[in-house]
Amino acid sequence: MEEKNCLYDLATQVREIARSDAMEGKRRLWRRQNSFQGERPLIYVRAFAFDEWFDESVLKCVDPMLRAYERQLHMTLWRSRLGDDYIVEPWLEMGASYVMPNGERWGVPVSLGEKPVRGGAAAFRPLLTEEDFSCLRAAPYVVDEEATALRREKLEAALGGALPVFVSRQGPYTMWSGDISTDLAKLRGLEQIMWDVYDNPEWLHSLLAFMRDSILENHAQAEAAGGYSLADHQNQCMPYAMEMEDPDPAVTGVPRRRLWRFLAAQEFTGFSPEMFWEFILQYQQPILEAFGLTAYGCCEDLTGVIPYLRRIRNLRRIAVSPFANARRCAELIGRDYILSWRPNPSLMLATGLDEDLVRRHMREHFAVFRENRNAFDITLKDVETVSHRPENVRRWTEIVREEIDRCF
Repeated sequence: MEEKNCLYDLATQVREIARSDAMEGKRRLWRRQNSFQGERPLIYVRAFAFDEWFDESVLKCVDPMLRAYERQLHMTLWRSRLGDDYIVEPWLEMGASYVMPNGERWGVPVSLGEKPVRGGAAAFRPLLTEEDFSCLRAAPYVVDEEATALRREKLEAALGGALPVFVSRQGPYTMWSGDISTDLAKLRGLEQIMWDVYDNPEWLHSLLAFMRDSILENHAQAEAAGGYSLADHQNQCMPYAMEMEDPDPAVTGVPRRRLWRFLAAQEFTGFSPEMFWEFILQYQQPILEAFGLTAYGCCEDLTGVIPYLRRIRNLRRIAVSPFANARRCAELIGRDYILSWRPNPSLMLATGLDEDLVRRHMREHFAVFRENRNAFDITLKDVETVSHRPENVRRWTEIVREEIDRCF
């Protein structure tokens, strides 16, 4: 009973925020922003070192699944007070369970191994021989309906109707599992891929083609089975645009062309632009172009590959990470795409908040983006530490908001 009361109370608070006039206003802003009609840049705080300072002792749920959702609801409530333009939606998402070969999306384990300490780094445990890759098996689109229903019933009972449960049924190849790059590096190893492009490029091309075709087939099967909903947008931001329908879990059985999709290739950041195109982007392109609008890039430096990204016909957003040459990216992107700027969190928040530095950083970049007439927004992400001072994230947002008011 305590678990049910706890989740019901938290979900009720989230529902009220999601249905507020403030959230509806943010939806209007993002529709215009992603359609080149925004009047000023928007702010999205994607990460804020929640693990570093959140007190786990406040959690009341004992069941591991419910405890994870309780934690998620606490996080949603906290982030709703950051003062950015993040949109809280009036539903709780649960991924469906899938039947896969040997319980793995490629028939073999795809992981980084265990982290030695919480928050630490994990080591690659790749398959080292080419012969091992003959064991790969693509996952067909098969939902484990019984397992999915049991999990959904448990969550719905705990929520007590405070929020509807949206079951995402888009399949196992989404985001990082569907960009080829992430799983390839886990299976083969980062360094080994760099050798492969020289030592055995034909074999690597055949592997990439197999992974591309497997993902495309799974996506097509999901679409044929009615697995996509309007709540299955992915663009590593707020998926609103005037050309696209708003997220809505009640609208199911939609084709991919009515959805956003996001891909990246962080593991290929050390490749030349020509090899980036040859060994990853040309294989990702058909996956992206099956959707409506697309976004590309996460933490990698895309400065040199933007001319190749332009080959993606439905591309709308390009990430400019802390490692990129922001000025050159701004010149190359111009007014053709939304520039998703990701300022360096280590510089601004890791060891404290230097307000003067944040202001200078914003003014310098705002000047560059204005000079190139970029339509841009600001994403704070990959915040691994705030030195146990979470209030600095909200203050950072306030400072950025003040600088936006000053410049736009």
